[in-house]
Amino acid sequence: MQQHTARLFRIAYYYSKNLHTAEDIVQDVFIKFYERNIELDSTSVERYLITMTTNKSKDYLKSWHYRKIIMQEKWLHTSSHKQRDALVIQDEEQLISEAVLSLPLKQREVVAYYYLEGYSIKELAEILNLNENTAKSRLVKGRDLLKDKLQSIEWEVLKNDTL
Repeated sequence: MQQHTARLFRIAYYYSKNLHTAEDIVQDVFIKFYERNIELDSTSVERYLITMTTNKSKDYLKSWHYRKIIMQEKWLHTSSHKQRDALVIQDEEQLISEAVLSLPLKQREVVAYYYLEGYSIKELAEILNLNENTAKSRLVKGRDLLKDKLQSIEWEVLKNDTL
């Protein structure tokens, strides 16, 4: 559990966009994995847990509970705003994270696996049960969407102080 929790939590968060929900998803995954009592080697365990987390996260997005929360936010116009740090770099990392989380699910999952988790196209296609070319095209589409979202932002860390 200690070895895989952080990665599974990040994956669940990419889907749910909620810390508590991500924790619940990871906990459910470990419980189901324990109940099934499957014996796998270390690399297979990781992939199996990632697949379980992905599937559980997708199930959550289809659930009545999730739809109810979305409806409440729309009707009440409430949204959780994250407290921003004073440091510019952290602020810009936040902008990037928000841009990634605002992507449509199909693009968000491949961008997250590829850039944030470091999986190759082949590995992420395997995890998501996709054709490699489909994974590539979703990644290209995700990059284009991110580029559009992030292009208008003035990046402080890229400015030259001597000018």
